Amino acid sequence: MNKKEIRLKYKQLRSSLPEDKRFELQKSLLLQFNNLNLANIKVLHHYLAVKEQYEIPVDKMIDTIKKNSVDLIQAVPVMKQDDMISVIYKENTPLKKNEWGIEEPLEQHQIDEKLIDFVLVPLLAFDNKGNRVGYGKGCYDRFLARCRKDVIKVGISFFPPVERIDDTDKFDIPLSFCITPDRIYEFG
Repeated sequence: MNKKEIRLKYKQLRSSLPEDKRFELQKSLLLQFNNLNLANIKVLHHYLAVKEQYEIPVDKMIDTIKKNSVDLIQAVPVMKQDDMISVIYKENTPLKKNEWGIEEPLEQHQIDEKLIDFVLVPLLAFDNKGNRVGYGKGCYDRFLARCRKDVIKVGISFFPPVERIDDTDKFDIPLSFCITPDRIYEFG
């Protein structure tokens, strides 16, 4: 399947999950996430889940990282036209929704992407090689290309991988890991 077909299918699958099933899957995702090596994370970039898109919330995963990291710096994405920057985020940071319904900090103190150790990457689906399907703008791929080569890129999905995404290209940045309710997928 190509990205467009996968995007449509997995948006529908994700939105059709009953709330109680989604809650159970989130508990299983957290159990799997806790099996990752979460040591030495000083700067974490993560998304703020869009409830209307049924994105997987990462709050409890961030709490787990905080337990393993002293003085963790958190950063979140801010859209800048067709690109994305990473800005400092704290729990009490005032937020506003952008034109895509994504919450962003009102005060934006950009952080150098090269400082980021760990990225929680939003996705709709992924394949057996760690390629992901997002929302189709390529913002995360451009952002990840500016991060260090050794940055850990972790996707989180309610569903197992698709066998193959037919239309990946040289600009797609594969994940390091993808967490599902049943297991952790590691990519080379």
